[in-house]
Amino acid sequence: MESYNWYQELIKPLWAPPAFLFGPVWTFLYVFIFISFGKVFLMVWQKQIRFMVALPFILNIIFNLAFTSIQFGLKNNFLAGVDILLVLGTLIWAMVAIFPFARWIAYIQIPYLFWVSFATALQLTITYLNW
Repeated sequence: MESYNWYQELIKPLWAPPAFLFGPVWTFLYVFIFISFGKVFLMVWQKQIRFMVALPFILNIIFNLAFTSIQFGLKNNFLAGVDILLVLGTLIWAMVAIFPFARWIAYIQIPYLFWVSFATALQLTITYLNW
């Protein structure tokens, strides 16, 4: 509850979505992330692709999962901004890396890419407004 109150007190841009929207959006996205990332890891295990193709997927999920702890646990907007940039960068890298092997996996990341791009702009704006 303390973290929720802290976040509510931050200065946010007018275009920031309401807090209740984040849960359903991430739930929807995590279904596609689970399916597509699972397929990537299966392809590595079956030796259909090299580990290096899966590396950006691994880094992406690590950075993605770290965001909540950084933003709401540490309450550090700057580090959360760095982290969300890493989420975005590794997602783009993952999409490019997998495209020659399984285009559908790259395509299924498009909603995730749109949301992370929006979340990156939002986080960087919040970081700036609360500096």
